[in-house]
This record gives sequence, C-alpha cells and structure tokens, in this order.
Amino acid sequence: MTQMAPELPIEVDAETGVWTTDALPMLYVPRHFFINNHLAVEEALGAEQYAEILYHAGYKSAWHWCEKEAECHGLEGVDVFEHYMTRLSQRGWGRFIVEAIDLDAGTCRVRLEHSAFVYQLGKVGRKVEYMFTGWFAGAMDQILAARGSKLRTVAEQVQSAAEEGCDVGRFVTRPLDTLRG
Repeated sequence: MTQMAPELPIEVDAETGVWTTDALPMLYVPRHFFINNHLAVEEALGAEQYAEILYHAGYKSAWHWCEKEAECHGLEGVDVFEHYMTRLSQRGWGRFIVEAIDLDAGTCRVRLEHSAFVYQLGKVGRKVEYMFTGWFAGAMDQILAARGSKLRTVAEQVQSAAEEGCDVGRFVTRPLDTLRG
C-alpha cells in the first residue's frame, strides 16, 4: 500500500479543536465506530426505514455541501458534481467514479470502488451503501436548481460489492417522474 497525505485541505482550530475543510466543519472518527453505529440504528429501525431516513438527510446535506462548495470554489454544473465525488473519495468513503452524467436529462451513473462499508462488513449478500443514494440526488438537484432547471431527481443503489458476484457498487440517478426500466 502506498501512503500519501490527505488531498483535501484540513484546518484544525487550536482553541476549539474543530476541524474544517473549505470552511465547512468536519468530524474525524474511526470507520468501525461510524459503521457500528450505523448498523445499530439499522437493526433498531430496519434497513428499509433507516434507508428512507438517510436518503432525506443525505439529500439535504448534499444540497447544502454542493451549494457551499460551488460558492467557495467558483464551480458550476458538472464540475460541482465531480468535485463532490472527488471530496467523498478523499474522505475515505470509497472511490466514487462518475461513469456518466447528463444534467439536461437529469441522469448520472456512479461506480463505487473500495467502499468503506464493504471493507468493514465484507460480502454480506445485500446492498450496504444505501446511505449514499440521497447524496447523489441532492447533489444533482442543487446543481439543476442553480442552473434554473425545475427538474428533480431520485437515486438508487443498483449493485453493491457486498453482493456475491459483484466487485463494485453502482448507483443511478434519474428524473423523479420517470418509471424504472
């Protein structure tokens, strides 16, 4: 394994201990701590209900993040989405690769390699990265709104590396009012 320093700017307030990246407050926690908490809530609520809650929370957070980062870095359109995928990758969630994105159509496909969830849980035979779905729709919708588009999207995980026969995760985002194919 080749080691490197973090690629994202991290500042720590000497007085408060608050970590920031691009002026947004961050938390730094061990992966096992986060995933163990995630699994405890999933067990208490059930995966379906927890996924629904996380979808809406993630959507709202991604919208906010993309809005602030676009402002901070002077980004717009696809560049905002690609920057978001880069930052998610740099923060240890996994490697997010944009396979396709079409803002006019309100669609994108994202491949996830080296998932933090799969590293922690292994091959458990189900989709385990559902937490990310709201992030993709929230990011797309913020970018669309910033362009003046009324189009809104929905995202879903269609594959996980935690499933047998799969090496990567895959997510699709599509317009909210289209039927699944």
